[in-house]
Amino acid sequence: MDIPERKGARNCLTFRMNMTHSPHDPQDVSGHIDPVCGAKVGDDTPWKADYEGKSYFFCSRSCRDQFTATPENFLAHPPDAAHGMNMEGMDMHRHADMAASSAMAPAPSAAPGTVYTCPMHPQIRQDHPGACPICGMTLEPVLPSANVLDNGELNDFRKRFYFSLPFVVLIFIISMSGHLAAWINAGVQNWVELFLAMPVVLWAGEPLLIRGWDSIKTRNPNMWTLIGAGTSIAFLYSLAATIVPGWFPAVFVHDGHVPVYYEAAAIIISLSLLGQVLELKARSRTAEAIRSLMNLAPSTAHLVLPNGVESDIPLKDVQPGDVLRVKPGEKVPVDGILKDGESDVDESMLTGEPIPVSHVPGDKLIGATLNTTGTFTMTAQEVGNGTVLARIVNLVAQAQRTKAPMQRLADKVARYFVLAVVLAAVLTFFAWGFWGPQPGWTHGLVNAVSVLIVACPCALGLATPMSMMVASGKAASLGILFRDAASLETMHKVNILVMDKTGTLTEGKPSLVNVTTVNNINMDTLLAQCASLEQRSEHPIARAFIQKAKEENLTLSPIEDFQSFPGGGVAGTFQGSKIYVGTADMMQKQGVDTSPLAPWVEEQRKQGRVTVFAAVDGQAAGAFSLADKIRENTRQALADLATRGIRIIIASGDAPATVEAVARDLGISEFHGGMTPADKQTLIASLKSGNAVVAMAGDGVNDAPALAEADVGIAMGTGSDVAMQSCGVTLVKGNLMVISKAFALSSATVKNMKSNLGFAFVYNALGIPIAAGILYPFWGILLSPVIAAGAMCLSSVSVILNALRLRRFS
Repeated sequence: MDIPERKGARNCLTFRMNMTHSPHDPQDVSGHIDPVCGAKVGDDTPWKADYEGKSYFFCSRSCRDQFTATPENFLAHPPDAAHGMNMEGMDMHRHADMAASSAMAPAPSAAPGTVYTCPMHPQIRQDHPGACPICGMTLEPVLPSANVLDNGELNDFRKRFYFSLPFVVLIFIISMSGHLAAWINAGVQNWVELFLAMPVVLWAGEPLLIRGWDSIKTRNPNMWTLIGAGTSIAFLYSLAATIVPGWFPAVFVHDGHVPVYYEAAAIIISLSLLGQVLELKARSRTAEAIRSLMNLAPSTAHLVLPNGVESDIPLKDVQPGDVLRVKPGEKVPVDGILKDGESDVDESMLTGEPIPVSHVPGDKLIGATLNTTGTFTMTAQEVGNGTVLARIVNLVAQAQRTKAPMQRLADKVARYFVLAVVLAAVLTFFAWGFWGPQPGWTHGLVNAVSVLIVACPCALGLATPMSMMVASGKAASLGILFRDAASLETMHKVNILVMDKTGTLTEGKPSLVNVTTVNNINMDTLLAQCASLEQRSEHPIARAFIQKAKEENLTLSPIEDFQSFPGGGVAGTFQGSKIYVGTADMMQKQGVDTSPLAPWVEEQRKQGRVTVFAAVDGQAAGAFSLADKIRENTRQALADLATRGIRIIIASGDAPATVEAVARDLGISEFHGGMTPADKQTLIASLKSGNAVVAMAGDGVNDAPALAEADVGIAMGTGSDVAMQSCGVTLVKGNLMVISKAFALSSATVKNMKSNLGFAFVYNALGIPIAAGILYPFWGILLSPVIAAGAMCLSSVSVILNALRLRRFS
């Protein structure tokens, strides 16, 4: 039988020559021989097949497919291992996917067709790496690789930052230690500082200066313009003072030399690099949310060929129509239809429902869901980007990119601030040159430098990060993790909170909450019998029985003749009695009449509970109801949120009746059940379109698109990693009581940020005119660059001290 190849091919002989050694080569002492071509392959090859109880390993899919079509022929005529070819099969050796199957082939940095965008300006999109023409940030892939973590820029900035530290420390010590002048010549000190500052400014700060220059070239002034201009002017002024000190008037000569400001340039560069390292780490964590989603799918699938031979293939090679086998404990590889067999499948990653769903032939299966019990075969339908998981990945990526980046006040006024500072410096230079006392032009140059130094954006740059740093530490002590300043800045504006049910309002696992019996059977006795039986099962319902038995201090006994019915229940012999625990359908198949329990069961189902029947020796014995319990403190947390005027909405993938029962119990009037991940995202988008500020609280993979779409995403720390990586806020212990504290802390932090920015702007508003010499005509006061640098440091200290007040938040 010919198996069609699905990818581009390479000649197997080329693979044999490049990838294997002769068996006589002493370097080649382990591995397996491909029974088709004789190539040496390792245990990690993705191409395997089982035949008559033995596993065979292949160098490529083509060899594997040829073997599985006619295994007897290849086993009857094994290849010549020394030469690596099967003579009878020589004409068949054109192999698919050689590049992908070879572990030695270098991985490309990005897949073909990768689109790059700017995290701050998502409208920038191009098919190759580069820098954003607006802000200068390095572009990143819209969808990161599932396995490759590209931290090149982060590593580069980290290296530059650590490289700059020793130079900055030495410059600071030398420049600030006035006693050094007693034993170091002033001119020599300037040259020492120059040589220490050059590596920091010219090498460590190179990417920052390039961004500043690009902002000028593209006419997009921003914070990089300020940093680039401030450090460049401070460095060039100091360079001139070192090389040609005679240019400066005597009034600026102190202790026999013109002061230099290398330390200002170096410290600004080092602090800016530190800020970039922190920012790039945050960007890396954002990409982790998508990467974790992509890695939910298994890497391989069990392909069942028409002759019944099973072979493991990479997930990317699965095609619509392929028959795949899924075993207990494995994830469903792609979307499809169950063909043969029955099983319970945990679909909580999609629906949030904690109880696995029974599936029989003809039922639809979703890729990346977990098969819990039986083995079955399925027919693949949707593969690659067509699967539900792939659509969830795209929804998360789209929500993260289209959500407008938080524009801080400093960024909003940056264009005008930069232009105003530059204009003030130019006017200062010419005003002193034309109308100032002699030497006017020298005074003009020095005063212009003072303007640029005093306007250097240290305080402006520290205003938001310092508040964020202190507030984040305080939040962590309260059990709240804020991932970025955007979440802190936005959370206090939230007026609608959409909450998932399972794992957020509830515990996220089934608990046995009620029981009834017939024929005067003792409830504890029946529970002990059923829990003893469930000890042999791995089903979540089984764990609920065992937990309830422990709470009631019941003794469990061994079970004989245990049987599991996928999608139905379990059975076994308990002290001579045949016990059945399972669904109504299972009881019907065993001839058990459950009609006496029907009224009780119907009442439980109206409350959104799952019911399980029990039978002893062919007679109905009782029934149990299970529910996902509401979390402790949920009611108090909702009451606190109501006092803040926040509108609460439940959006869940659970059955509408179950969601309604929980909403009614909690007094919530707005709720939606049976929602898909896309439905939740659409609900969030529709609420936002009404000018509301929307937060979403959830814990599962199915919540990730909505969490990313919301203005603020709030994840339960007890939930999935994907949910936490999609959110700006994480409640470490999953305790809803701290949500109100998070809102209050957000309000206090925003007030602190605004006051910090106020300090910075008032400082500049006062400092720039004084540096320009506005007081000289009245009192003869000039602000030398030394005082300008000191004022700049004092402004930063004031911002830091103000931010530290957040530590007293309660």
